[in-house]
Amino acid sequence: MNYVDGFVIAVPAAKKEEYLKQATLAAQLFKECGALEIVETWGDDVPEGKVTSFSMAVKRKDDEVVVFSWVTWPSKAVRDEGMKKFMADPRMEDMKNMPFDGQRMIFGGFQVILEKR
Repeated sequence: MNYVDGFVIAVPAAKKEEYLKQATLAAQLFKECGALEIVETWGDDVPEGKVTSFSMAVKRKDDEVVVFSWVTWPSKAVRDEGMKKFMADPRMEDMKNMPFDGQRMIFGGFQVILEKR
């Protein structure tokens, strides 16, 4: 089964277009490195929690929007090799100034255990 890298971040609402521009560049690079699919979503109906929530997890500020994204790979092995290529690519220099606080990013790799389409 496929392998998925997931990401949750808080992006200032005013920087949506800047974020989308960088996400588009990253998506192109991910595809070149072997990714099957890249999905970027902009929070639209993200409820605040009392114990936990997406907003709490990324310490979202009032002027920020939660972004939930994932990259699908054919396997963990392809992902591991692809991420090495991604991080070593010189075009990453163009993405150094991200329009969000990367310290509040939540990310991880996940084995797909069920997929129904």
